[in-house]
Amino acid sequence: MSLPEGFSNLSVPAIAAPMFLVSGPGLVTECCRAGVVGTFPALNQRTTEGFDEWLTQIEEGLDDSCAPYGVNLIVHRTNPRVQADLEVCVRHRVPLVITSLGAVSELVEAVHSYGGVVFHDVTNLRHARKAAGAGVDGLIAVCGGAGGHAGTMSPFALTSEIRQFFEGTLILAGSISHGRQIAAARMMGADLAYLGTRFIATQESMASADYKEMVVGADAKDIVYTSAISGIHANFLGPSLVANDLDPEVLKKHEAQPDLKPIEDEVKAWKTVWSAGQGVGTIDDVPSAAELCARLGEEYRSALASGRQEI
Repeated sequence: MSLPEGFSNLSVPAIAAPMFLVSGPGLVTECCRAGVVGTFPALNQRTTEGFDEWLTQIEEGLDDSCAPYGVNLIVHRTNPRVQADLEVCVRHRVPLVITSLGAVSELVEAVHSYGGVVFHDVTNLRHARKAAGAGVDGLIAVCGGAGGHAGTMSPFALTSEIRQFFEGTLILAGSISHGRQIAAARMMGADLAYLGTRFIATQESMASADYKEMVVGADAKDIVYTSAISGIHANFLGPSLVANDLDPEVLKKHEAQPDLKPIEDEVKAWKTVWSAGQGVGTIDDVPSAAELCARLGEEYRSALASGRQEI
């Protein structure tokens, strides 16, 4: 198991993924207190000043017994705040920075300067090699069925290929919503599991009540993979597309665009068009984050014990 220093006190080897317009200080703090890495996108706060305030709020709610927290930075020219937000991360000595849509060695060096670690999400081997070359500490393999900007590769294929050249922390994302799936991710060679959709339906999530209800009521067949909303492919809840007078069957055929839409357009779209992964089919309640983390831990340990008995 390859984990950075500071990740040794997790109750379950998992990260509550940073979800656009969903993850906030309440969810992050409760996850970390329960022994699961809590994270959020910097852009969930509308200003860098507000982002700074959120970090202070999170830090005041945690102590050395808690799991580390993390921040997601969109490293892309459509994000005008990336440099300012990075400076705030350095000032706060954010333990984990998760980068998306760009792996930049200068950013990695900035985070390493104070002892922080950088994980980068990838959907294919080319992006994985590029991120590894930039010096990241971990790679998040975002496989088929994941919520948000997901890939299409099988987790068996992507994790195996990454492990052929990368010795750092490997994190697996894609339809993980139960402790036994966390155990399966470990068996496949991942060090940590990455859960997003399961944490949408929690009490501390910033998702609306209607959004949470739709996640609870959905199945894998309701997830639509399209590039029409963001300019690059992502998974969305089909009923939310219909509610916005969009035809899921038409959107499935939408050809991929060469780039991401401007951040302002992204915010407007994702407020009413809701993302989720194919793991929705096993979600049937809206517990507190603490209750969910405890449940995941029990399921994970039960799966490990069961596996040992069967062997």
